[in-house]
Amino acid sequence: MVASILRTIFAQSSQEAAREQLRRVVKELKGRFPKAMDILSDAEDDVLAFMALPFEHWRQICSTNPLERLNREMRRRMDVVGIFPNREAVLRLAGAILQEQHEEWMVARRYFSLESMAKLKPNQPQLAAATLLHK
Repeated sequence: MVASILRTIFAQSSQEAAREQLRRVVKELKGRFPKAMDILSDAEDDVLAFMALPFEHWRQICSTNPLERLNREMRRRMDVVGIFPNREAVLRLAGAILQEQHEEWMVARRYFSLESMAKLKPNQPQLAAATLLHK
């Protein structure tokens, strides 16, 4: 029940509507969960910060898919080795995997489209020009 009530905060269509809903939820649940509601109330700006970005970004920002994908890749590659001789060996492999993933994201993947990124800073001509080139 509590999770369902909390989800109503994030189902709002704007940051202001979400702030109002968060305050209603805090008021409603304060009697039963005072410490949790104090934490939620104090973290209002942080919890709703993603809503200051374009709507198209919200779903991706709230998703843990990239992190889960990275964790799966780390696990898959480390399972091949099995037992590491020392801590440094683990760190070397983990660092190499993270560097490889970073390079792949820099070159091959785009988590946000150039068009949606252009909405963040509409007055920047270089971003708008890059958007036109990729069409």
